[in-house]
Amino acid sequence: MRDNPSQPRLVTPETSEELARRFERETRSALLQRERTLENSLAPFRVGSVPYLNAVPLTRGLEDQILFVPPSELARRLEGDELDAALVSVTETLFHDRYDILDGIAIASLGEVQSVFLAHREPLSEMRELHCDPASLASLNLLKVLLAERGLKPELKPLPSYDAAPALANVFMIGDRALEFLRAPHEHEILDLGAAWYELTGLPFVYAVWALRRVPNAPLRRQLRQARDFGLDTLESIISSRTEFDYNFRKDYLRWHIHYHLASDERRGIARFVELLRKHAIGAVHDPHYVT
Repeated sequence: MRDNPSQPRLVTPETSEELARRFERETRSALLQRERTLENSLAPFRVGSVPYLNAVPLTRGLEDQILFVPPSELARRLEGDELDAALVSVTETLFHDRYDILDGIAIASLGEVQSVFLAHREPLSEMRELHCDPASLASLNLLKVLLAERGLKPELKPLPSYDAAPALANVFMIGDRALEFLRAPHEHEILDLGAAWYELTGLPFVYAVWALRRVPNAPLRRQLRQARDFGLDTLESIISSRTEFDYNFRKDYLRWHIHYHLASDERRGIARFVELLRKHAIGAVHDPHYVT
């Protein structure tokens, strides 16, 4: 006997396992679609970023379209109009009145950052010479401010090589090479600059921002925001799939030490940094200009 086509058919409820699998499939499909949307989305704009672990969530999905070079090289290329946007030290936007800051996005810390520090074997008050990572820009100026606030002004010299760092009495380092130094055996005391800044001001410190040339770039700003949102939505995948260091360290570093928003507290932190740069006559400093 044939079923009555007009009679409602009962649907067997999905089990919790089936619901979880369907949710996972739908989520994966939505993420793949977002990733495809980001592919080839930056043209005709030229964009650069730093090759450090802490920048990965901001360039998620854009990796094949971005030039990855150290901060000092990014600054040079941006100033030479070889790039339209770059993830550079905040001081680039403060020392050169030709860039906008993309509001809402930053690499920042509220307290200890781990990847920006002064490693010293001599007491700070006795330090006469300090070797500095040549890749650093914003962090080097933060170091100058923090030392000046303590009445200290050691001679700053270029770090001859990263391999030489453990043998030097006093060394300033940033980025992934700083993390490698920190995790290896050493006899230095560590002054974490994020922690020192928070102790001084009670504010977050902004290390890097998206600096934009002042040209029509609304599509570029939109894509950079979408990449940041995609990176934060897939942060666990980033933590699990990257190979730098170990999983627990990546999780702690990217979830707790670094944050990626630029809001009122971060803008207050930048404003306080501007005040202290001017107080200690560290360069000709301009007020920041934010764009949405």
